Amino acid sequence: MNFQMKALSLSVAAAVLVMGCGKKEEAAPAAPAAAPMTVVKIGHVGPLTGGIAHLGKDNENGARLAIDQVNAAGTMIGGQKVKFELVAEDDQGDPKVGNTVAQKLVDAKVAGIVGHLNSGTTIPASVIYEAAGIPVISGSATNPTLTERGLKVTFRVVGRDDQQGPAIASYLASQNKPKTVAVIDDATAYGEGLANEVEKTLKAAGVKVLPREKRHRQDR
Repeated sequence: MNFQMKALSLSVAAAVLVMGCGKKEEAAPAAPAAAPMTVVKIGHVGPLTGGIAHLGKDNENGARLAIDQVNAAGTMIGGQKVKFELVAEDDQGDPKVGNTVAQKLVDAKVAGIVGHLNSGTTIPASVIYEAAGIPVISGSATNPTLTERGLKVTFRVVGRDDQQGPAIASYLASQNKPKTVAVIDDATAYGEGLANEVEKTLKAAGVKVLPREKRHRQDR
């Protein structure tokens, strides 16, 4: 045993001896039991790997920051202190993977979902959340189909393709006044839905639209 450990042991022994020989005092009242804390799990899903992983990570960081702020504020529900906990999953921007992690979060009994990022993953996964009665809210999935199916727990906080597309096309038609336009989409739920709305508005404005071309890339 080194010198520091011997000194510490002797100090503890001396303190115990003094306490034993001293005047007996009444025991201090026990501290009140800490109020029970309820843990509420919030899921986040987005592409954390692949070509648009930076977007998924940005979304996750935003959700994590919000949870940290709510926890710091000391939220109470029903008289009990609540601690929110983020459960993050990577759907890789792939609908099949998205469905797998959606079921995983349902099994984990999360109270709500932030995500998914992509329309192509959010739409099929929302069916799983609907069946479980778990609310899901996306800040980036813009395909109108997401909220056109009458699902009770599916929400978004971003303009839809049928708002964004006409705005883009109207600006193009009024400012550039093209006679012929080629529309290219990326063959994803996001890209195709937006391109459809652009094409529809351009045609209504009398602009000739060439046959559609597609350039495959990861969905949003």
